[in-house]
This record gives sequence, C-alpha cells and structure tokens, in this order.
Amino acid sequence: MTVITHQKSLLADRLADYTSQLSFEKLPGEAVLEAKRRVIDALGCAIGAYDAKPAQIARKVAQLSSNPDGATVLTTGHKTSPDLAAFASGVMMRYLDFNDTYLSKEPAHPSDNIAAVLAVAEAEKKSGKDLITAIVLAYEIQCRLCDAASIRSRGWDHVTYGAFSAGLAAGKLYGLSKQQLVHVQGLAATPNNAMRQTRVGELSHWKGCAFANASRNAVFAATLAKHGMTGPSEIFEGEMGFWAQVSGPFELAPMGGEEGNPHFMINQTYVKHFPAEYHSQSAIEAALELRTQIGVDNIDQKIESITIESFDAAVDIIAGFVEHWAPKSRETADHSMPYCVSAALIDGDITLDTFSDTRIQEPKLRALIQKVKVNRNAEMTAGYPEGIPNLLVIKTTDGKEFSKKIAYPLGHNRNPMNDVDIEKKFRSLALRWMSEANADRILKALWSLETCTDISQIMALFAEAIAAGK
Repeated sequence: MTVITHQKSLLADRLADYTSQLSFEKLPGEAVLEAKRRVIDALGCAIGAYDAKPAQIARKVAQLSSNPDGATVLTTGHKTSPDLAAFASGVMMRYLDFNDTYLSKEPAHPSDNIAAVLAVAEAEKKSGKDLITAIVLAYEIQCRLCDAASIRSRGWDHVTYGAFSAGLAAGKLYGLSKQQLVHVQGLAATPNNAMRQTRVGELSHWKGCAFANASRNAVFAATLAKHGMTGPSEIFEGEMGFWAQVSGPFELAPMGGEEGNPHFMINQTYVKHFPAEYHSQSAIEAALELRTQIGVDNIDQKIESITIESFDAAVDIIAGFVEHWAPKSRETADHSMPYCVSAALIDGDITLDTFSDTRIQEPKLRALIQKVKVNRNAEMTAGYPEGIPNLLVIKTTDGKEFSKKIAYPLGHNRNPMNDVDIEKKFRSLALRWMSEANADRILKALWSLETCTDISQIMALFAEAIAAGK
C-alpha cells in the first residue's frame, strides 16, 4: 500500500497546524468580546427567521432524524445529528440576510460558521471557551481565504470557502489530530464546491440556505475524519486541486497570533444595521438622509430620477440583472439596491416587513424603482473593499438636486454598532416570538458565554422561550 505523506509546505498542513495550536488563552479580549457579540447577532437573526418557509423546511427535515447524543435543532428541544442541526440552525441564521459580513476579494458572511460550531460544541459537550475559540478560528480562516482570492469571479459561490472554515472549526471541537485536520479539508472541499448560480437572476430559497449546506457538509467531513476516513491529498496544490479548479494559486497572509500578528479577523468584519445585502447598506443610509431633506409627503411623486454611483461589486451583485428592477421574491428584493433605496425613500426605514410578498408588489414602490439608475463609478470602486461607498443623486420635479455619499455605514468596523445597538437588534427580532423576560435570560447567558460549561443549556433557553411564546 502506498502511503501519502503531506509535505510541511502544503497549505492544508499550515491550516491544520494553526487550528491545533489556537487556544482561548491566545485570544485577545477584543476578539472574545466580538465573538460573543456575533453569537448574539446571529442567534437574533435566527429567531427573526423562525417562521420563514425555508427555516420551517430545514427544521422539519432535521427532525426526521433523532440522536439523543447529538445537537439541538435551534428553537426546538429535538436532538439530531450535528450536521443536520448545523443545517437547520444555519438556514435560520442566514435567511433574513441580516447576519454579519466581510468584504474583500471575495465577500462573505462569516457568522454563517456559528451554526456548525454550536452543533459540534454541544454534541461534544464543550465549554463556552471552546465555542468562542472555534468561532474566532472559523472567522480567521474564512476571511483570510476571502482576502487571498476571488472565487465569485470564476463562477463559484463564496460559501465554498466555508468547507474549510467550518470543517476545521468542527475538527478542532472534535479534538482531531493535525493529520485528521488535513483529511477534513480534503473531505470537505473536494465534493462541495458551490456554483454561483445561487445568486444570479431571480433568487430562490436556496440563497439563504447555501452556507447552511456548506456547514452540513463540513461537519459531516469532520465526523468522517474523526472516525478514521482519509481525504484527497494536496487539496490546494494538487493537479486537480482547489487552486487548479476553483480559486487559482494564492498566498495566505499571516493569521491572528501567527508570526507576531496580533490581529484577528473577527474584529475586521461588519454587523448589519438593515436586513439587506451588505453592499446596499450605505445607499440605504444615504437615501434615508436625503428623504428628510426632500420632504416625506408624497416623496415618490416629487422624485424625477435617482442615480446611484456605485462600485463594481455592488453593481455585479445587487444591480446587474433586470430582476433587480422587478423583484418577485424576498430573496431577490433584499439583494436589489434599486428596491432597497426606493423602499427606504418611501417608508423611512428598511425592516423585515419591507420584503413581504405584499410590499414587493406595491405599485407605488415598483414605479419608483423604475426611476433608479445605477452606474459603475471608478472612484467608488477604488474605495472598495475598505469601505462600501455609494453616492446617491436625486433630482426632484421642481428642478432641485440632492446628493449624499456614504462609505462607512453603521455596523462597519470603522463605524461599529456598540453593545447597546447589538442588544437592540437582538430584541427587535427575538421579541416577535418570545417574552422580554426570556430574551433577557438569553442575553445574560450569551454575554457571559465564556463561563458556560454546557452548550446544551444555551440551546434549551431558546427552545423554552419559543415554547412559552410572547
């Protein structure tokens, strides 16, 4: 039998080494705090999506299987296999397009990893400190990969990087050896490269489920490795490997705590203030400011034209298809800059109700969308991804012109939401389904997550709160 040995220079070995060596004690206080903030944010988003059709489907499918030693399906008391729990919880966290974001050569929503981490941590009876460490690890790996290479430009969806980040985080919680962590990467990445078709044209339920599926596959790969399964070698550098088929060759920058680098990527990511695709956040803020200047009464009739000077990534993702001017689904509407800007101007806010089936079809709103033009602008493109600069120019029927440029909307790491903002967002989502007293109990537990000795206790709080209702 031929034994394949992995050379130390291979990237999979480096990631396995980093995963093995990272510990809670090596994390700076700012990274620990941010991990707790992101858990609160992601779980708030999950509760907000409780009644969404994809969330209902995902929970139903996950509950078809039972495993008393497994992981809890979020908002229920049912335990299933960790991979199915990761999928169901992941769909809930992601569906509203309200969880956090990272922008680089490849955009991402790194809190998508939290569902996988929660599931494995619970099944393995890990502590809050273990959970936080795995979350910081997943953010670090996914964001560094996003910095290294764009895969969207080559036809692949950003969730493809989640096979590595969620897989390695799960493997760490399983306590895998360095060699097993190398195998996790091959087992997770080789069969699970996601097509960008997920986010093209009229979007479907799958838009909010794609990373949840990456999480499910990543946890499954880590579980296989735990039980001795080996995976394809040289997953990055191989003749038919990731570099050749998906990303192209790249160099990975020093990671947090590595080679004297004290900075962890979780503190470079952004929380969303509005439940819409992140590239539109600054355009929404600009629209809300201009709305006050123009005058809110019959504003749609006052507006002659809306021009948005934007950057390439925003145009490609949320203003590049005819469907963005005539969305038919929630998934398309929250990924449409023309829709979000028009709704902000008419309504004075962007909320979950902005994307209801009824609101999407409202004639006054659809008419205003047709007055929107989005231009690629070299100056705006040069300001990305450091910021998300959008310049709105609105001309009114009385000949006036109003303009506003915003690059760092609230929630950006250069204009962060504070802890009070994070709690307010959580409550706005959770109180739709639970009492204020139960929301308080959950928040208290999450703010002291590092003292938790049993993750199942956290999951039980959500099941009890939903069962009790408002």
